[in-house]
Amino acid sequence: MKPIDKNTQAKAAKTRRRIRTLWISFIFLLVAFIVLVIGIENGLVGYMPSLAELENPQSAVSSEVLASDGTVIGRYYVQDRSNSKFNEISPNIVNALLATEDARFYDHAGIDPVATVAIPFYVLLHKKRGSSTITQQLAKNLFPRRSQSVLTLPFMKLKEWVLAVKLERNLTKREIITLYLNTVPFSDNVYGIKNASMTFYNKTPDKVSIDEAAVLVGMLKGNTIFNPRTRPKRARERRNIVLEQMLKYGAINDKQFAELTAKETPLDYHKIDYHDGLAPYFRQVVEQYVKSAIKNMTKPDGSPWDIYKDGLKIYTTIDMTMQRYGEEAVQEHLTSLQKQFVAQPGYVDGSIWKRKGNVQNILSQAIKGSDRYQMLRGQDMTEEQIMKEMAKPIKMKVFAWNKARSIDTFMSPLDSIKYMKLFLQAGFMAMDPFTGEVKAWVGGIDHNFFMYDHVNINTKRQVGSTIKPLLYCFAVDNGFSPCGVVSTAPQEFPSLAEPYDAGGSDRGDITMMEALAKSVNNAALYILKQVGIEPFVDFAHKCGIQSRLDAVPSVALGVSDISLYEMLGAYSMFPGGGMHTDPYFLVKIEDKNGTLVRNFAAKQKELISPKTAYKVVRMMRGVVNAGTGGRLRYRYQIFNDVAGKTGTTNNQADAWFIGYTPQLLAGAWVGCDDREFRFRSERLGQGAAAALPIWAYFMKRVYADPKTGIDPKKMFTPPQGFVDCVAEGMMPDTTTSTDIDETVKQPVDDIYR
Repeated sequence: MKPIDKNTQAKAAKTRRRIRTLWISFIFLLVAFIVLVIGIENGLVGYMPSLAELENPQSAVSSEVLASDGTVIGRYYVQDRSNSKFNEISPNIVNALLATEDARFYDHAGIDPVATVAIPFYVLLHKKRGSSTITQQLAKNLFPRRSQSVLTLPFMKLKEWVLAVKLERNLTKREIITLYLNTVPFSDNVYGIKNASMTFYNKTPDKVSIDEAAVLVGMLKGNTIFNPRTRPKRARERRNIVLEQMLKYGAINDKQFAELTAKETPLDYHKIDYHDGLAPYFRQVVEQYVKSAIKNMTKPDGSPWDIYKDGLKIYTTIDMTMQRYGEEAVQEHLTSLQKQFVAQPGYVDGSIWKRKGNVQNILSQAIKGSDRYQMLRGQDMTEEQIMKEMAKPIKMKVFAWNKARSIDTFMSPLDSIKYMKLFLQAGFMAMDPFTGEVKAWVGGIDHNFFMYDHVNINTKRQVGSTIKPLLYCFAVDNGFSPCGVVSTAPQEFPSLAEPYDAGGSDRGDITMMEALAKSVNNAALYILKQVGIEPFVDFAHKCGIQSRLDAVPSVALGVSDISLYEMLGAYSMFPGGGMHTDPYFLVKIEDKNGTLVRNFAAKQKELISPKTAYKVVRMMRGVVNAGTGGRLRYRYQIFNDVAGKTGTTNNQADAWFIGYTPQLLAGAWVGCDDREFRFRSERLGQGAAAALPIWAYFMKRVYADPKTGIDPKKMFTPPQGFVDCVAEGMMPDTTTSTDIDETVKQPVDDIYR
């Protein structure tokens, strides 16, 4: 045998050493990999969510505001996200998702070995292909990568693999699919399949069709590129790719594929945002109220509640139908009233802006408070330079009473301020006087351009003669008879140097019923003098008026600033048979699992006797039948059993009407935000002309719709054994008269045409 030379032996030894080194390196790397995986899994190398977090991931979920019928009318969120259960998601969505994103989902344990091994080959062939499973994508959605650098990416990918395996180990396949669909982002900054299906197709996920499911799943590839609202062509192309995948994996057949790819998938877009949709002013109030209500409350884990992340269910009293009718009534009346308003001298030609005094102060404050002025000021411009820029026309969008509620135009910022200042605003609210439930809340004419809420308890305006029913009620409850005679002469008060003449002395002595029906000011002063100013102010506060009421004679004429919200609460005792009920609009708050967080109820107290309440109802019927509210009868043809009161303040700066039926109480206010801008004519600016029509349009819709539950034939019923002065024959029953006062029978025409 030929001996092995030394060179061969050396080479063999070197080869053995290399192999041994490779094995040692391999074993070392394998052990290091295992140790790294164990370290990642146990949170020793960076943060790793616990088992409890994996089973109950705390994704930020938007809180939902629900109307009385359970309809979602708004959301509060950081990210617009809502959750669904697996059985609430259509199989069409699940099939589209699996066919497109992870066809072997039910065959792997979080990591798809086939797709992972294939990655290098696709890289060599310069083909782009995702290898992440749905479970891996879920891990990334629940616990996003904090870094995207080349050095940390492999480590983060490994961490996602570990997370995916842990998710598979602790959750069922159905739970993984549900979690994924609840956390994934869709187009238009919408998160979760429930929000996506409601936003783009106005239907819950269980009702989504095959082609709609393909569009929704198609967005996941690129929620901006494949947005069906902004890029319909690309969205359709992507939809067809998803349908092709569904055909490939047997979710649909050839016939379905051909039919679905040949047709359009129309959107039914209903994204709920801060400004749009029903009741935006109401949602704004609810947001602040809920934040205050849960401010000092904590979750079971001791952390504070977050309205924007904790997925609260906020149940309200708002009636969807009545809310819509309220908004329609405001629009119907203000559309025509605004034309009459701006047609007035001074407004139609813009000469009002040349007046000195208050108008110039209002304009100056509005200019300096505008965003554009503040921006220009930040550029170190002089006042002269700023005003020169403010006078230059630019492209902008402003409010208009058209279908879009806006118009694109070229207008200078200065002119736009003047234009927007001259819009009449409105507030309207309806409530159940027995339960206190707020049924409709219309805080303004358009939340996009005018966010100031005119129903809110903090929004106060002079109430005019709508305060008088409280005064008359106080008098009746203290022994005065509605048939009793009151003076209309000027009244003397210790605080005044001469008799106070507020008008109406030409009528002579009249009954209380007629005085309220015709809203005679001097008669109100006479009654106030009899009952006492301080006692009346105390009574008004007991009626729920929280606003400041100065103890002066003019308090009887409504010079005090009070909110519409407070006034309706005060009026509740009339249809409520003497029981005062505070308005309330929140029923309860639940967490995302349906556990009660807090509930709410109306506060009630008996303020007056049922007999007093009914006497006031009869007097306020007279306002509608033979007084300042007669337009309800002769112009708007409302002949149901109704009582109410008009109100007009000095120079027509505020117009009011508050009315009620045996089942419903509602009130309207109309005016400009700045009291300097108002109707110059009482014919157009009085409460009967400017505010009452909103109430009328609303009630005509309510009466015509049986779903509202308001019975048009319902009558006010007297308390048992009730006998009043009219029934005793002391005076004619003018509360049911059809003889309407000629002074209120003037048509509301556009006198400036």
